[in-house]
Amino acid sequence: MKQQNIYCEPLCIAKEYLFDIQKISYQDEEPYSCLMHFHEVHELIIFEDIEGSYFSSQGDSVLVNNDIVLTPALEVHNYEISPKAKSWYLIQFVPDILELTQFQSIKPLFNRGMHLRMNSQNIAVIQQQCRWLLDCFEHQPRSEKSLALLNLLLLWIADQAQQVEQNTEHTLRHVQGYSRLMPVIKLFKHDEYVNLSVAEAAEKCHLSTSHFSRLFKRVFRHTYANYILQHKLYHGARMLSQSKYSVTQISYEMAFSSPSHFIAHFKKYYGVTPYQYRSDLHRRAQNAETRDGI
Repeated sequence: MKQQNIYCEPLCIAKEYLFDIQKISYQDEEPYSCLMHFHEVHELIIFEDIEGSYFSSQGDSVLVNNDIVLTPALEVHNYEISPKAKSWYLIQFVPDILELTQFQSIKPLFNRGMHLRMNSQNIAVIQQQCRWLLDCFEHQPRSEKSLALLNLLLLWIADQAQQVEQNTEHTLRHVQGYSRLMPVIKLFKHDEYVNLSVAEAAEKCHLSTSHFSRLFKRVFRHTYANYILQHKLYHGARMLSQSKYSVTQISYEMAFSSPSHFIAHFKKYYGVTPYQYRSDLHRRAQNAETRDGI
């Protein structure tokens, strides 16, 4: 059986790091799920093999092999991806990184989300740069070399990539009902953790529970119950990576009925138990500290 990659989307960047990079891959029919979501960090996805669509506040567009998607912090976006084998590099970095002198020239690149495409020659260059960056990050994640490679990658994309035209008639903000859900959408954007029942969420939007549920599914393509569950799991993964709370404490903090309930949902979504997830994160951090000290 292929070893499951352990990561969190939105990725949890260790507090002492400015960015993180991982190589993500799925085999044919291997479960993958993505909700309408946003990050507190900027995100760059460089696809290798992909078939699907990208949805953002700018519109929607079709994804093909080797496409690139840039998404700034707090911008709502989503992907619908086929069950075929797929792979990509996932790079996320804190907004403050763009305040560093060497990143000033590419700062305007993250004013809004963009779907980008390159010619075959530049694709080969970008893929090689991703391999260099991943290798350097795994050995020296906090080094000047890692930052320099990230800067080179972003500069190359800014200079050579062409924007893919998106269907602006289908922007998320134009989806019927989006504005009616703004009170709840703002909570998800600005509060670290939201735990509202569907009735409470509907009340905040001044809608009946049934009307709210229909609108939410139309906009987010998932039921509210499914969305709030995955939101809890995202937050649980963040707590596993950034706190010392036990799995039992986290499960009750997330309002799961029992630790076993939390563990079952976590394993179903991430492919590993919370204990394995935390263990892998600690192993990565310890390896990075060892390499930094060499």
